[in-house]
Amino acid sequence: MSKTSFTPLHDRILVRRVEEGESIRGGIIIPDSAKEKPQEGEVISVGKGKSNDEGKVFPLDVKAGDTILFGKYSGTEIKLDGEEYLIMREEEVLGIVKK
Repeated sequence: MSKTSFTPLHDRILVRRVEEGESIRGGIIIPDSAKEKPQEGEVISVGKGKSNDEGKVFPLDVKAGDTILFGKYSGTEIKLDGEEYLIMREEEVLGIVKK
């Protein structure tokens, strides 16, 4: 099975959510259906950048491999090769996580 190659256009980025481990609160295991989706993700690929009216392209601040934080309702969910991803604009990124 070949892996699909995807490159976002302009100032968009492709993100894979970072899944959290199993959540236990007060001895109760929280089922997957009750968990909120994580707001942290890994950047898989980025577009070339945003261009202005004169055609000058401004590169993005995020790059492939960065771990980012984004808003709860950010991006558009898509599926590629059976995996779930988000496509969002760079302006929806809240920050880059450094570990």
